[in-house]
Amino acid sequence: MTEVVTYRDDGYKWVVLSNTTLGMLAAAINSSILLISLPAVFRGIGLKALDPGNVNYLLWAIIGYMIATAVLVVAFGRLGDQFGRARMYNLGFAVFTVASIALSLLPGSGDFAAGYLVAVRIVQGVGGALIMANSTALLTDAFPLHERGFALGINVVAAIGGQFLGLLIGGLLADANWRLVFWINVPFGLIGTIWACWKLRDAPARVSHRIDWGGNITFGLGLVLILTAITYGVQPYANHVMAWTSPLVLTLFASGFASLVLFVLVEQRVAHPMVDIHLFRVAPFAYGNLANLSSAVARGGLQFMLIIWLQGIWLPLHGYAFDETPLWSAIFMLPLTVGFLLAGPAAGYFSDRIGGMPFAVGGMAMGAISFVLLILLPANFSYTAFAALLFANGLGSGLFVAPNSTQIMNSVPVQKRGLASGMRATTTNAGQVLSIGLFFSLMLAGLAATLPHSMEAGLLAQHVPPAVAHQVAGTPPVASLFAAFLGYNPMGELIPPEVLRTLPPDAAATLTGKAFFPGLMSGPFKHGLVFAFTFSAFLYLLAAIASWLGGSRVMPGTEIVSEEAVAALSDQEAD
Repeated sequence: MTEVVTYRDDGYKWVVLSNTTLGMLAAAINSSILLISLPAVFRGIGLKALDPGNVNYLLWAIIGYMIATAVLVVAFGRLGDQFGRARMYNLGFAVFTVASIALSLLPGSGDFAAGYLVAVRIVQGVGGALIMANSTALLTDAFPLHERGFALGINVVAAIGGQFLGLLIGGLLADANWRLVFWINVPFGLIGTIWACWKLRDAPARVSHRIDWGGNITFGLGLVLILTAITYGVQPYANHVMAWTSPLVLTLFASGFASLVLFVLVEQRVAHPMVDIHLFRVAPFAYGNLANLSSAVARGGLQFMLIIWLQGIWLPLHGYAFDETPLWSAIFMLPLTVGFLLAGPAAGYFSDRIGGMPFAVGGMAMGAISFVLLILLPANFSYTAFAALLFANGLGSGLFVAPNSTQIMNSVPVQKRGLASGMRATTTNAGQVLSIGLFFSLMLAGLAATLPHSMEAGLLAQHVPPAVAHQVAGTPPVASLFAAFLGYNPMGELIPPEVLRTLPPDAAATLTGKAFFPGLMSGPFKHGLVFAFTFSAFLYLLAAIASWLGGSRVMPGTEIVSEEAVAALSDQEAD
């Protein structure tokens, strides 16, 4: 397949790289910034995060943005192919910026403010989806083949590295003023929007056809229903720890899968489908997306487990107050970010010269080994060993992302790059939401097995009345998990204040101190950690195998567009 884009040595490619990197960084930071800062935001709007009625707000504030981006990126990539990638990207930056301004002016308090937060975060996710869907395609258009790996490496590192930086930024800003968490996006959004509208231009290789409404609706509805089912599935239901067997969740799952099956049938019958199913016959494209999905689920799980490990156990045991742990957990996770930021651009640069498959396979193998070694650490670990393993994991992930993205983008004809970019972003974002449901469930199952008994025994040992001890221990484990996740001491939240006042001073101090809750959490958490990180190691090995299968026949410095992809494009053009 011959490139139809004319590359100019006029500096335009660097304009595209710098602007899209800014866009991807802003969108990625925004996807994780609330993970650390949400306690401060909830305090600012007058809501208790651990109240059962507020769990929905808590989950949707975190996941709503991710769901919006996961559902819409494929459709928006297809629109970029049709109406212009720069035009759609610019629109995304504008929507993202307007939503950021609306969030920074968040009005009211209580339920109204929480509902407003969730709704505007979803709108912001629409802007983020337009940015993510078209930035990779813009880069692929602008850079020649022998420089594409380096450019995509920087862009993808911004996208994934931004998720880790969002944790640190969220902790720093929330510690000063919770509204700064939303204001931080505004100047970058304004600069990026004006800059993009002024400088970015569309490549001539655009296709003109009618929008595939059937495909868009069935695909979007299917993903929304399944990801919503995951959101509700991790919440308590009746006497159950989780709601996976509730009629609502089962109905959502069944309807979502039925909608996706209908989507596949629709796409095989329309002249110009939203997703060209034939592209999945292209080995580099299919295996590249499988590897990306597997690694995204494992990375999301790692981020989730590390936050709980640090905030709920290690930091309090080392003298940090519970309300300080969100910021410090982000700081102590910096080796992961450093490893990722160092390896990503380097892997992109060298993969342009010797091929990306060794980096993708080697990076995932290194990451899998680091997961196994993390399992061997005690709950109260030595930070030196912990930091070294985080750095190794970040290094492995960084080695993988640029070659994987290049493999996917080089495997499709130029007219399909928006679609390919959208598919890659969908697997990344959907993987993050899936990881929350999966790893949350693993931890809740582990906590439910042993935590209630340990908690009741511990409370009774500190002279808590038996009825109160039984009631507190019977609280759904999700409350303890959210407490660890958000930097709360659940003993101070779950034990009634009037009961604490009647206890001996030493007992009350022990219950609300820094060691009691982490001591209860250590055993059940370590049990769940073994299952979680074993599964993460398996996912990384799966990504390594998929990278090898998809990239083994690709020669360095060559296009890998297959005859199937070209034939699919030719058939559609003939129609």
